[in-house]
Amino acid sequence: MKRPIDPAALIAEVVDHSCGAVSIFLGTVRNVDEGKAVTGMEYTAYESMAVRELEAILLRAREQFAVEHIVVEHRLGRLELGDVSVAIVAAHPHRREAMDATRYTIEEIKKTVPIWKLEHYADGTREWVDPTRGAALVQPPAHVAEEVG
Repeated sequence: MKRPIDPAALIAEVVDHSCGAVSIFLGTVRNVDEGKAVTGMEYTAYESMAVRELEAILLRAREQFAVEHIVVEHRLGRLELGDVSVAIVAAHPHRREAMDATRYTIEEIKKTVPIWKLEHYADGTREWVDPTRGAALVQPPAHVAEEVG
């Protein structure tokens, strides 16, 4: 998507009276990366494959963390400092599962979704950044892993 992400609209999509927790992750464009001053970011994607992979990640998050209500949006195009580049919102009856599902989803996006980012630096240079840099392994809680099998 090329329009700004509206976190309030995403929260409204997942809110359910059966859920006592809503977890939200917002990735934003920061002003420094590895010591270099950043002025903006440009995201590009193999869009049809990215959509399929995002849907697959949400399916796995629903299964692994028993989360029924979860959404994700990722921006494409030129973003300025502070702009939201990705948003994940999950609702669950309990906070641990909601938070684990959002964490799992962002880590999987970093590892598998064909979205690339080009950083723009204050010195006028630009550089493609490895999206897997800083990715972490996230496992479902033991009680959920046992239930899912």
